[in-house]
Amino acid sequence: MQGASARAIVRIRGTGRRWLNWLEFGEVTLPETQDYNARKQMPITPEDRARQAIDRLLEAAGWKIQDRKDADLSKAGGVAIREFPMPGYGEADYLLFVDGKALGVVEAKREGETLTHVERQTEKYSVGLPEFVDAPVKPLPFRYESTGAETRFTNGLEPDAASRNVFAFHKPETLVGWLNKEIVKGRLRHMPQLAEANLWPAQIKAIQNLEVSLARGDRRALIQMATGGGKTFTACNFIYRLIKYAGARRVLFLVDRTNLGTQAVREFQSFKTPDEQRPFTELYNVQQMQSNKLDPERTSRSCFFASSAEFVGDRRIAQSDCDLPLKIERSNSSAPHRPRRNGRKAIRAGYSDGEERPAESLRQSSQG
Repeated sequence: MQGASARAIVRIRGTGRRWLNWLEFGEVTLPETQDYNARKQMPITPEDRARQAIDRLLEAAGWKIQDRKDADLSKAGGVAIREFPMPGYGEADYLLFVDGKALGVVEAKREGETLTHVERQTEKYSVGLPEFVDAPVKPLPFRYESTGAETRFTNGLEPDAASRNVFAFHKPETLVGWLNKEIVKGRLRHMPQLAEANLWPAQIKAIQNLEVSLARGDRRALIQMATGGGKTFTACNFIYRLIKYAGARRVLFLVDRTNLGTQAVREFQSFKTPDEQRPFTELYNVQQMQSNKLDPERTSRSCFFASSAEFVGDRRIAQSDCDLPLKIERSNSSAPHRPRRNGRKAIRAGYSDGEERPAESLRQSSQG
């Protein structure tokens, strides 16, 4: 680039008829910039360190990183192109393509910057896509802001979309999957009526209020019930509804002691669905985990039971290919780390955002 006003020419090789060998934007206003590879020869800056960390995160999620001058969209799968020009808006740090179609954008910032302050910038990039770029949804629905140490994500397909922290970039196939079906948050707003026949009034109120809370976009919920109030049976009912009607793929049922997990598994094995009177385990996978590794054969419509003791140190539970893993925590008020509160025990529920969550954070959150 020779100045602030320059003719930006990008070579993009592809197989689709809409792509040309050479594409010219015409007269656009772009800030002066240097090639990414050239900058790597200069003294490293906080911005460079952030980009290097983001590169590693994207590659770990299955994205191929390309410089814009070497962009090749003929490759199948996910491609992240660095510094993609957006006429009138500057350059997107990364533009995300899957099978030659643009789906999302990543704005990179140095570590320590407040990412919520740059969401408007990412939103502008999502609407500033050049006309020749093939995109199934405009504006681009998937928007990230990242420092490499912290990443925020907005799914523009959700009703009342809002950004949230995630622990990993989503896989390309996950983003494609979201394009082809209704988002869980949207389905939660159209849930069928609850079958109340075998439920106590407190259980009915708990399930109904939980569904309202999740549909509203609340990231966490707490159900507190008296000892003997049927907490696990309540969980059986709302987990069944979330999987069947809301489209949740995985549920993590986290307890603070292994024997509570065994007890919960037995109750799910004996639970019969209120509409079909079929065993829960006949319809969906149920697995009591012995480590932080998920069974690759049980990747859809599953409920996993685990003790927080399984997730210690720096180990992680892989969730980056899930569209909505729901985390359920059952706490025992008699456990040494939790004081008794009027003889009541609690169930915590919350989204896990489809990311890799550090195991230590799961352990700490289960301790309240």
